Amino acid sequence: YPFRIFKSHFGPPELPVRKKGGKNIKYMAMVRNGLDVAASMTDFYSAHTDEFRHLWGGFPPDVPPDVRDADGFHPAMKDMLPGNPLEGIYWGYVNSWWPYRNDPNVILLHYSDVRKDLKGSVAKIAKFLDVKLSSSELNTVVNRCSMEHMKKANKFHYYMPLNTDSTWNNNEHFIVKSGKMVNKGHVGKGKDKFS
Repeated sequence: YPFRIFKSHFGPPELPVRKKGGKNIKYMAMVRNGLDVAASMTDFYSAHTDEFRHLWGGFPPDVPPDVRDADGFHPAMKDMLPGNPLEGIYWGYVNSWWPYRNDPNVILLHYSDVRKDLKGSVAKIAKFLDVKLSSSELNTVVNRCSMEHMKKANKFHYYMPLNTDSTWNNNEHFIVKSGKMVNKGHVGKGKDKFS
């Protein structure tokens, strides 16, 4: 296909969605229920390697998923609340994309909708990108986007190729422990965990 895909955690205004040149770029953003994001973060915090934590001064803390502070918050959830260090991971991201949700060069998806109808979501994305998929190609993409396939493929090792710290070896060290980047992908886990 005559296009390239770049993955980013950035949203507007860092991305030129409505600026000259940016209108010719298609943007796909996905949001998720805030409680589900917090529940996922509790596992994600503990999935980081000790080597990465050492390099980042102990962040993120290795906190068991069931630990709570005096207010009943898991540290990962508390860090994401407005006014705390990681509020931009969820609130900033959602707030940055929301005003653009109806722009013709933006598709804003909700994670629970994609999990509910992966095949329909892949077809919707293909249409947005003006990509024609045969039935066989659609089924292949759906299979490769499934949680089962991603867990089996286990190709989600985050590297730090530009890091120059002598204690980090890009051939041996990873940011997240092997097999921990793709978890379960449950919808509604946050409500169960934090209610």
